Amino acid sequence: MTPPLPEDESAEDLRRDEVSAARSAELFYGNVNEFVTDRLVHLYPLPGPTSTLVWCPEWYRHAPALSRLDSIWRAWEHLRFDPAVGMSNWWLHHADPHMRVLLDPVDGPFARCGNGHVGNEPLPLVEPPADLFFDQRNPWLQTGDPFALD
Repeated sequence: MTPPLPEDESAEDLRRDEVSAARSAELFYGNVNEFVTDRLVHLYPLPGPTSTLVWCPEWYRHAPALSRLDSIWRAWEHLRFDPAVGMSNWWLHHADPHMRVLLDPVDGPFARCGNGHVGNEPLPLVEPPADLFFDQRNPWLQTGDPFALD
């Protein structure tokens, strides 16, 4: 048996909530490229000749940029349904912090792209000892002391 509706919530309220929940699952943009080309590039001005900011037109060839721009897009998709503070939250906590990193002329992923795209080199690595790490997806397979280096 279905429990009765709370007195303060009508069937219409429940239907509206369900429609709203379904709506929030729909993406406005089909992918990050659509978001960047249709919206983001219009929200940030092109760095001028005296600016130190750097943008790479081939942003999609930089893994850190692709990851950050995808995060900005997904946050926008989620927060666009909040009519009160959604966009303010998006600017303050998502777009501006990520764009500061992306456009940084010294440490950003586009830092070497001032005169056209230049690929980034990954950080150097030294292979760790074979038994130092275990597969976290199977924690019951752990044997020995994971912090012992010898």
